[in-house]
Amino acid sequence: MKILLTGSNGLLGQKLVALLHQAPGIELIATARGINRLAASYPDLHFVPLDVTEAAQVQQVLAQQRPTHVIHTAAMTQVDECELNQAACWAQNVTAVEYLAAACAQLDIHLTHLSTDFIFNGAEAMLNEEATPDPISHYGASKLAAEQVVQRTPGLRWAIARTVLVYGTTLVAGRSNLVLWVYNALRNSQKIKVVNDQWRTPTLAEDLAQGCWLLARQSAQGIFHLSGRELLTPYQMAGQVATVFGLDIALLEQVDAQTFSQPARRPLRTGFSIAKAERELGYRPNSFAEGLALVQRQLDGI
Repeated sequence: MKILLTGSNGLLGQKLVALLHQAPGIELIATARGINRLAASYPDLHFVPLDVTEAAQVQQVLAQQRPTHVIHTAAMTQVDECELNQAACWAQNVTAVEYLAAACAQLDIHLTHLSTDFIFNGAEAMLNEEATPDPISHYGASKLAAEQVVQRTPGLRWAIARTVLVYGTTLVAGRSNLVLWVYNALRNSQKIKVVNDQWRTPTLAEDLAQGCWLLARQSAQGIFHLSGRELLTPYQMAGQVATVFGLDIALLEQVDAQTFSQPARRPLRTGFSIAKAERELGYRPNSFAEGLALVQRQLDGI
């Protein structure tokens, strides 16, 4: 197998590099816009610069590298930024997917595309793959449009991996996530407000990487929900972070989502049923406690 990865500098991209870069029988091509930020950690990593919003670049790189599979993790995922910069969001999350899907179809490359629980409106939780999308933010709308591009591209072999609230550590500085935000705040004795009226099934980045690998390895077809199993509020997650790391839980203040004035709306409850991925792929995610234990070992340098 020859796997081309987009977004290799991001959280999920880094975990996929860690999983696949020396795996037997796999040739990995890491791509990202700009420089390879993993060069110091993986000096032998095959890296090719790629801006997925440039059609000519997408066509050229895929035609030159000729991967058997593409795992597309690159995206604009900052929900409020997507609301405020809608043209940039659409270019990165939809137009780029049009270019990738067309090139993959032309070159007979299997495409695994990453999507999100934010394509749903938040009316109900523990959603399966048949649930009806109804996004309430521009980010969600862009990710739903991208899914439709993938599904409607003639001749494309594809899998869509939807996920929820991904957390984990990174080798190089990047965007934070809920677990790292809580850990860093409490470690610095900062009081923080944490929402207790939204529900998610948080996803360890290593588990999501494993799920993407299972999809690519099997050249799977269709939509798959990949997340953790436990439905938790961010406040409940933060409480577990405090407990695992031995930090002061009294610094956490539980609040309603209405406390925050944010440009983009968030769905109140999502969370996924992962029965299909467990049954068809053999997907076995860690519990949230197990995920936090792994994060703790990584932050401790063990």
